[in-house]
Amino acid sequence: MHSFPRSRIVLFLSIATLGCAADLVSKRWVFQWLGMPLDRSTWWLINGWVGFHTSLNQGALFGFGQGLVGVFAALSVIAAVAVVVWLFVYGAADDLLLTIALACVTGGIFGNLYDRLGLHGLVWPLGYPGQEAGTPVYAVRDWILVMIGPWPWPTFNIADSLLVCGAGVLLWHACFSKSPAGPPD
Repeated sequence: MHSFPRSRIVLFLSIATLGCAADLVSKRWVFQWLGMPLDRSTWWLINGWVGFHTSLNQGALFGFGQGLVGVFAALSVIAAVAVVVWLFVYGAADDLLLTIALACVTGGIFGNLYDRLGLHGLVWPLGYPGQEAGTPVYAVRDWILVMIGPWPWPTFNIADSLLVCGAGVLLWHACFSKSPAGPPD
């Protein structure tokens, strides 16, 4: 066991919990407001560029692996355990930037895992393609739409943003950090 400042546990849990809560609250609010994604209507924040638009993703990044919800849920649990082990067993929590990045990743993992496990309580509506009406939805709720010219970027959510930002900071850290943060030799 590696020693690290105890305040890092508080920081890690605070960021991960607040990030996950922001994701879940925003998903609930937008889905109550706009409803299930049957008619694909968009509420524009900046007309033609950024809007709110509900979507359900039974896969992962960019819709890859549709229908493999169980696999992605299992990978999420493994990733969350790996983050905690890396931080608090192998000592990556010594590094403030790694603690913040991995807290963001963890918040994103749990926000989307909640959805993949169907804990949001949504059921498939009548007329949703390929789904039996009334059965539970095991899919990630997405709602942020960004247009790049005439092309829509895949709809995403706050958990996805936490994952991308956390991964970006990890990449930056790996390229520019002066000290390694891996397991001891």
